[in-house]
Amino acid sequence: FKLPSDSFKYLGWCDIEEHDVRGNQLRCPRVREGPSEEELFFRREEHTLKKRKQVTDTEKWEKRMQENWENCAELNLSFQDLGDLYQLENFKRILRRLIRVEKLWLVDNSLTDLSAIRLPRCRELNVNKNHFTSFKQLPKIPQIQHLSLAENNIMTLSGISDFRHAPLESLILKRNPCEFQERYRQLVFSSLPNLKMLDGIPKLPEDCSPPEIRLFYKMCTIL
Repeated sequence: FKLPSDSFKYLGWCDIEEHDVRGNQLRCPRVREGPSEEELFFRREEHTLKKRKQVTDTEKWEKRMQENWENCAELNLSFQDLGDLYQLENFKRILRRLIRVEKLWLVDNSLTDLSAIRLPRCRELNVNKNHFTSFKQLPKIPQIQHLSLAENNIMTLSGISDFRHAPLESLILKRNPCEFQERYRQLVFSSLPNLKMLDGIPKLPEDCSPPEIRLFYKMCTIL
């Protein structure tokens, strides 16, 4: 079925006028805000400038209400190709407004640090194929239940205990360097008592043994 925004699919979101489509009606919206006119001037690209349009405070507020990110419950912002700093800043601006989002996909966006972002109601977060190197770089997600971090660059499990009191049930760390750490599964499950599944494999009896325990064998010396 066509979405309400189908007739605007080839237009930039900021260029759409005289419509009643709300931000939370869009699926996989694209973040394409470019550099400011001042930045273009300093880049010696002033020839690309268009005639400046005076935007009133009322118009700014109407635009903000039109986006309606605060009421968005499920959103896919994957594959954004954030090649310019201004696109990344606009992307983070949207994330900061997702106060009610429950399911969020941010796959393959070359993200490195979202620690300043808080997603208070997010239960499912997919940040596969980004550039995170630590759990400390993830957004604040106190209600997270399903977290996918496959194909990032997380070296160690340091910081994973920050999710100890979260209702995290499923975690995917496939194709991260930390996956090759000795006693990897035992360390993860000992740090996350609520976890039921790791990398698509349910919690096994051998995953419950404390990682510090080592086997000692009695030795008999024959003289």
